[in-house]
Amino acid sequence: MRMLRAELTKLRTVRGWMIALVAAALVTVLLGLTSAAGSHASCGAGPEETACPAPPVGPGGEAVDDKFFFVHRRLTGDGAITARLTSMTGQIRKPDATPGVRNVVAGLVPWAKAGVMIKESTEQGSSYAAVMMTGAHGVRMQHDFTHDVAGRPGGVSAKSPRWLRLTRAGNLITGYESADGTTWTPVGTATLTELPETVEIGLFATSPGDLTVTQGDLGGSISAARFTEATGEFDHVEQTGKASGGWRHDDIGATLGPDGQPHHPGRSGGSGSAFSVTGVGDIAPATEGQTAERPLGSALFGLVLVIVVAVLFVTAEYRTGLIRTTLLAGPRRGRALAAKALALGLVTFAAALPAVVVTYVAGGRILRANGNAVLPVTTLTEIRVMAGLAALFALAAVLALALGALLRRGVAAVIAAVALIVVPHVLATTSVLPDEAARWLLRLTPAAGFAVQQTLPEYAHVLGHYAPIAGYYPLPPWAGLAVLAAYAALALTLATVQLGRRDA
Repeated sequence: MRMLRAELTKLRTVRGWMIALVAAALVTVLLGLTSAAGSHASCGAGPEETACPAPPVGPGGEAVDDKFFFVHRRLTGDGAITARLTSMTGQIRKPDATPGVRNVVAGLVPWAKAGVMIKESTEQGSSYAAVMMTGAHGVRMQHDFTHDVAGRPGGVSAKSPRWLRLTRAGNLITGYESADGTTWTPVGTATLTELPETVEIGLFATSPGDLTVTQGDLGGSISAARFTEATGEFDHVEQTGKASGGWRHDDIGATLGPDGQPHHPGRSGGSGSAFSVTGVGDIAPATEGQTAERPLGSALFGLVLVIVVAVLFVTAEYRTGLIRTTLLAGPRRGRALAAKALALGLVTFAAALPAVVVTYVAGGRILRANGNAVLPVTTLTEIRVMAGLAALFALAAVLALALGALLRRGVAAVIAAVALIVVPHVLATTSVLPDEAARWLLRLTPAAGFAVQQTLPEYAHVLGHYAPIAGYYPLPPWAGLAVLAAYAALALTLATVQLGRRDA
């Protein structure tokens, strides 16, 4: 404890070091808020431009896509819907081969969907459960946007139809599939606690954009999503339970053009117990939009200043000979270095945390005030991002300190720390490296720690460009921070061993 107090006193009494730490915090805040202030967005609302609307929010608080064509009736109490799907076709917009000539081809994207659904209401983001056929992933049961269970693989045709069924018993929804309409196999269950007594039950179709990822000229990647639609042909549609009203046809979440009419509208047709349903869009977590952590991109600049202070905290003692006094005061050299690392880590965390909190909170407000739709995250995620990024600053400082103790030369240690922590992150998140090379860089280097600031998870049932350039890290948040911690611990151990073997 005495050694820790001594190291804290050293750090606090050298004015230049404290000024540099304060400057690191100010740089993080000012550059982050400036970046947020420079980001503006607007969306059309007739002849005027308005702020972009916030995305719908699902039952779990996550941003969602909830856009599909729905043929439905009201169901009060328990009941079920059964339908036979005999065909699933679609269209995909491809790049135009001839200027001015639309290049539309027949086909389905992997997560195109057509099936039966029970939904709390027609409001976007409301609770639901559905059993569906997909373009390339067989039968699935999904509910409340984030939950997905696989059924039988394969496709559908008139010779090999798919029977689908959903049953409701209170809040318990059970999905079934069958090849012949006689023998039924459960696909999954869902307990929807937000379901009211009266719900909407029916048929739906939707189709997300066709995602293509191409290599950029400088080695990075560029993603683009183009229009698609899916059509499901149903017959033998039967409903049990207390139904009210006739079949209604709603284009849920349809995008309106300047003339007020739906852009790429869905549609339906048929008679009796047979329906054709065509839809565009998706029913899934939203992965496109401004992320809450965007203003924190300025942390890299503050981190460089922290690295400089951390290296000088130890190399200055070698340069001035003060290290001999330090070791005389505490002959157990390993403890002396550990006390120095702990003091530096605590002070760095204390300086970084307020800067990160201000940047995150104020930056988010500025983004929203400028018309940006920021994807929502949970309070626990926000706490993890802010505390985790401050911990990243502290661990990076300890790693830089250890490199300073190993190399004993300030310039060399600063270059080494920046090359290990900052440069890999810059290379991985800009248009420099192929996606897979960028992922490996963020798995194997201390830059893995930046994963702690990611707010959006990857979803197996959502086709997305899950690459570092798009803000996705290959390791989970805490696992990434653990990689940085392991590097810091290893470097500190090596520095301790070297300090014990070499003269001060």
